[in-house]
Amino acid sequence: MAEPQPFMEEQLIESTLEEIRTALKAGRIGDAIAALTRLHPADRADAFEELDGDAQSTILPRLDIPATADLLEELEDEEAADVAQYMSTERLADVLDEMEPDEAADVLGDLPPETAALALAEMDDAEEVIPLLGHPDETAGGLMTTWLVTLRPEETAAEAIDKLRHAELEEDGPYYLYVIDDADSLVGVVGLRDLVIADPKTSITKIMDPEVKYATTGIDQEDVARMMAHYDLSSLPVVDDDGRLLGVITVDDVVDVLEEEATEDIYRLAHLSDADLSIDSPVSLSVRRRLPWLFLNTLTAMFAAWVISNFEGIFEQVAVLAVFQGVVAGMGGNAATQSLALSVRAIALGEIALKDIWRTIAKEVLTGIIQGVSVGIVVGFGVYLWRGNPWLGLILALALFANMLVAVIVGTMIPIILKALRQDPALASAVLVTAVTDSVGFAIFLGLATLLLPLLT
Repeated sequence: MAEPQPFMEEQLIESTLEEIRTALKAGRIGDAIAALTRLHPADRADAFEELDGDAQSTILPRLDIPATADLLEELEDEEAADVAQYMSTERLADVLDEMEPDEAADVLGDLPPETAALALAEMDDAEEVIPLLGHPDETAGGLMTTWLVTLRPEETAAEAIDKLRHAELEEDGPYYLYVIDDADSLVGVVGLRDLVIADPKTSITKIMDPEVKYATTGIDQEDVARMMAHYDLSSLPVVDDDGRLLGVITVDDVVDVLEEEATEDIYRLAHLSDADLSIDSPVSLSVRRRLPWLFLNTLTAMFAAWVISNFEGIFEQVAVLAVFQGVVAGMGGNAATQSLALSVRAIALGEIALKDIWRTIAKEVLTGIIQGVSVGIVVGFGVYLWRGNPWLGLILALALFANMLVAVIVGTMIPIILKALRQDPALASAVLVTAVTDSVGFAIFLGLATLLLPLLT
């Protein structure tokens, strides 16, 4: 049976790294470079990142311009900017000219302004990159590339194919060609297959589809990804406010966006506001980004402790309550987390809006009732068998039912309300939900115990 492909790639990278290090140790720099460049550009970047600084500084100046451009395109933005700073201005300009305009703009945007300005002044194709620098990275304008082939409505299929032959397209060239008029306004799209099978004398007007999905430069990258996924697009044209075609976003850029947005949402649910953090981040950066949220969690935990402190007397009379109070809060937290995850995902994908709140809450209430009754009966009966006290089992069952019901409502409402207030629902929801479910859970459980104290004792 064949080995899984990712495992084989890891083995290939590890064996190549060993070969590179051995060659460098022996002073055979050419062999080290040959081993590195045999890898796919994406694997090459992974291998390069694993090398120490001395090895990187030895290999980098000896890579040719196309290989260096491939390397910078595959490295993470910050890593690419760090590598670029070690190049001379002339070499950096040549490498940037070799890169796709959007990738070159990303590198320039992460460089110190003085370095970026000097590199731009030396570039031959700076006019393709400069327009991209004016758009924020996380917008359609920041994602687009200006490398595209455009057609005119009056051209024939034969003329269009001839234009493609002379365009010197990359291996991952376009499958769709966009049609513009004399004012550069987007008027249609032509599939490469339709162009090839058309009669050579047929005009582009008769082949093109005038209904084109497009994005404007200021649209958020998450909305771009959602649009391309919804309409199953491999590329998306970007226009300005007057409808003039400026560039195109390709599906490989959107894959990066989806990974970035997913990481961001997962981190924020865990109270991490910086999606650039990783397991390899410096300790000082990790502490600086993570500690404030732990302090906030401490405040909410202290509030829950204050709720418990109001029932100190009942613990002196029925000490066994201390054993089970965590069950109520914990199950409420679990139920809330489920609703919270569903709500945040629905908001991120545009599946839910403020107008849907009552329909969504009604559905979650029904779900919470069923879950609360099911868990309450099982746990209550189990506690009765364990402790021999049916009233303790009943109190725990009722508390679980009530807190799980509250939890699903809160877990659904808070992200929607935060979204309506233009706050990030993923970042703050978990803190608020935890505070509510813990405090309410303790209050319900200990309040019921206080009411039914004579039966418990």
